[in-house]
Amino acid sequence: MQLPKRKPGKYTNLPNDPLMTGHKFEELKQDLERLMIKRPYAASEVARLAELGDFSENVEYQLAKGRLRGINNAILKIERQLADADIIAPPNSDEVHVGSTVTIEASGKKKKYTILGSSETNPSKGIISYTSPIGAVLLGSKKGDIINITVQGNAVAYKILDIC
Repeated sequence: MQLPKRKPGKYTNLPNDPLMTGHKFEELKQDLERLMIKRPYAASEVARLAELGDFSENVEYQLAKGRLRGINNAILKIERQLADADIIAPPNSDEVHVGSTVTIEASGKKKKYTILGSSETNPSKGIISYTSPIGAVLLGSKKGDIINITVQGNAVAYKILDIC
């Protein structure tokens, strides 16, 4: 069975965002440990299935080899992330920085955003990236500042109420 040769997509080799919290760093270390435990079993499974011979029609071998390849790629990706990691220190300033939690008000509605690296974003929980449109404009702002952001063609004014 021959796999199709696909051209890499535009999201294939994106640069890694090194900014992460200590919690995310520990989570990645645990994932790496879990994968390192899985790898020897996957390799032994490939070796066992290789002994059955005839690689062209040995579907189990092809699948096991694919699983091992996936584990190895995940290990390499996590090792690269850990090596490049830049841990976000809690900010102690009256200015918005990466790691700050900002309370803003727009049109009478209050919203709370935590600005982190792109690997930890979760907009439904109020965690946004420092590279997002709102995050990028908030960086460097101070309490009481009014910032204008264009969202879907509409200009919206946000007032910064609090910075933690």
